[in-house]
Amino acid sequence: MPKLALLRHGQSRWNLENRFTGWVDVDLTAEGEAEAKKGGRLLKESGVAFDAVHTSVLTRAIRTANLALETADLNWLPVRKDWRLNERHYGALTGLDKAETAAKHGPDQVKVWRRSYDVPPPPLDPGGPYEFTADRRYAGVPNLPRTESLKTTLDRVLPCWEGVIAPDLKAGKNLIVAAHGNSLRAIVKLIFSVSDDAIVGVEIPTGNPLLIDLDASLRPTSARYLDESRAEKLPPIAG
Repeated sequence: MPKLALLRHGQSRWNLENRFTGWVDVDLTAEGEAEAKKGGRLLKESGVAFDAVHTSVLTRAIRTANLALETADLNWLPVRKDWRLNERHYGALTGLDKAETAAKHGPDQVKVWRRSYDVPPPPLDPGGPYEFTADRRYAGVPNLPRTESLKTTLDRVLPCWEGVIAPDLKAGKNLIVAAHGNSLRAIVKLIFSVSDDAIVGVEIPTGNPLLIDLDASLRPTSARYLDESRAEKLPPIAG
């Protein structure tokens, strides 16, 4: 049965600066690079024969994948990039300092924007500094989002899962998905059948691969974080 490793990118420059990042293409910090390499060591030590990697079109996820593969002696693996694995789009919050935003709008409102399942932040205004419609990596993509909740993030991750990732797994390939906190949470919600209420409490740690054993229907039979000292609570696996 196939195995799936979910790897959240390491610390980015805007993570360090406590800013809402979303689709802005910021790079990893030195700490983020170290987290990616540690993720690679853990993947190598797992003994799993991985066959391919899926990642987003954002530098912090791509470099996390590349650094992990280099560390695991897997540079030769094919890597497929897909914008639908991008981080959640934070709309008008993009680029703002999180603490300053909480002071302005109130911590309760910011908590709703950040942690609720289906309430998005206000949309990004057209023509601002974080306008993505002219970005070549999204050329030909209709109706790019201007804000997203976790629900609408799942809506765009789902076709990537069903059309690209799931067929690889059903063909017996062991995969690494190196992506972002919210796109990985969307995948976890999907395959573990996590409820809308419960998914808001699910966290994916950075640089710590979540290794999942799947059955023929791509339902988890077991799952574990490879660094148990930094493990987050996992959703229950249906018996």
